[in-house]
Amino acid sequence: MVVLHLVTWTIMFSLPHLLKADRTANDREVFDRHKDAFIALFIIINVLWIGLFYLNAYVLIPQFIYRRKVLMYIVALMGYIGFMLVVDVSFFMLFIPDASFSVYNFFVFNFFPLLFILLGSTAYRLIIDRIESRQRAKDRIAENLKTELSLLRSQVSPHFMFNVLNNMVALARKKSDLLEPSLIKLSQLLRYMLYETHEKVSLHREVEYLQSYIDLQQQRFGKAVDINTEFDIGSDNHSIEPMLLIPFVENAFKHGAVMIQDPMIEIRLKVRGKRLDFSVRNKYRPEGEEVKDEASGIGLVNVERRLKLLYPGKHALKISKEHPWFEVQLNIDLE
Repeated sequence: MVVLHLVTWTIMFSLPHLLKADRTANDREVFDRHKDAFIALFIIINVLWIGLFYLNAYVLIPQFIYRRKVLMYIVALMGYIGFMLVVDVSFFMLFIPDASFSVYNFFVFNFFPLLFILLGSTAYRLIIDRIESRQRAKDRIAENLKTELSLLRSQVSPHFMFNVLNNMVALARKKSDLLEPSLIKLSQLLRYMLYETHEKVSLHREVEYLQSYIDLQQQRFGKAVDINTEFDIGSDNHSIEPMLLIPFVENAFKHGAVMIQDPMIEIRLKVRGKRLDFSVRNKYRPEGEEVKDEASGIGLVNVERRLKLLYPGKHALKISKEHPWFEVQLNIDLE
């Protein structure tokens, strides 16, 4: 933007020289005699042109043109031109008294600079308005996205808490020695959810969160459910949106751990370069035999929505059901 302004004023300052007529011998003599005064006048007039440019762009157009006060705009513009004329006449009278001054020549000489200034400053004002309009639109989209993501996350969290607290109840009923370490692990999970998930987190931290949740579920079901996990995130420092993968794991335990013959859950996560491959498989009951509740499907619907918002064009999600397996495959470009 600064470069554009410099180029504009360079052209502006060149116009008088490009448009000037040949001087007579008398004019050349007067110019040579008052050379310093003419240079000072040239600078003053161009400063006034610059003032008109920004006055038109930031005051006259917003205050008058945008409010459809065209007559007021014309009056203000004529007032500024009149002020320039007074400055020009006064300067000639004070510092160049032996030079002839013509009002007609003043308007003829300044017509093209005036036209250039008005067109340029109007275009500049329109460009500024366009940029500001686009920025406001982006800000609204970003704010709406932030609000929507917060809502989606808040919908996931209660579902997670409901499942984990059920685990605690089961351990308490069994008077299990695992209750205390499980509560400690739960507090760590809550700390992660409440204080570490406001922006992207390290993939290593997210995997720790998944593993802790799986450990709690393993304590609940014991050997009744065959749980196989494989996490390979490599050595690179990748980051990911928080709590993006947990709904798939929650869903697997919710629908694949109870009232299933030989229940089995497989969870795998691998990172190769910038690509994350995540899959969850669990056995499921036929739809006619499965007991539904009001929360069914909420987690998966939300995570699909979050993926579209957070990784547009950078993820692939495939959900398939082929009895007796329900499988989720997710690929994310982490770059």
